[in-house]
Amino acid sequence: MGRTIQFDRDAAIDWVMNEIWRVGFEACSVKSISENLGITRSSFYNTFESRDTLFIEALHHYFQGSPDRKLSEYTESKRPLVLLCQVFREACRARANDPEHRGCLAVNSVSELVGVNDVLGPPLEEAMNQSIERFEHLLTYSVKLGELPDTSNVQQLALAIQNLLMGLNTLSKIVKSEQKLWATAEVTLRALGVYRE
Repeated sequence: MGRTIQFDRDAAIDWVMNEIWRVGFEACSVKSISENLGITRSSFYNTFESRDTLFIEALHHYFQGSPDRKLSEYTESKRPLVLLCQVFREACRARANDPEHRGCLAVNSVSELVGVNDVLGPPLEEAMNQSIERFEHLLTYSVKLGELPDTSNVQQLALAIQNLLMGLNTLSKIVKSEQKLWATAEVTLRALGVYRE
């Protein structure tokens, strides 16, 4: 009979999320994770199944606290483009306030794993495609409300906004000022015709 695992699973997921965010997935071996959590390798596998399933769980944990999660509430807003701009402002604040300036876990992981890791690449691609779709739905709703003209190409705008978000998250590793990050985002949002206050 195996011994009972004596650790807080939620705290472990949070630690793993932050460690992957800090150093990347490939740098987080089962051995290093197990040692840092104070568990054996067999306890690791009994608890988390595999490093890949642990990554997916850590990624879901990350998404729960991500600034862009509020975009799912766009139908509750009479001005979804204001919500969009608020989310970008919050993303700039969150990235600037990160003392380690790690950027975005999901974007970092896309750069590290998509096209390289056959197990983790597809879920990351799916997450980014869902983000693009969320932008597209928000923009379609904005057209319906009259915030954007009927002639707006919401698919192209959604891709451009996703590109801005991914670029901003990467840029935040170098540009650490909230004001500079927001100024960068605002210029692009205005150029795309989606900036609203």
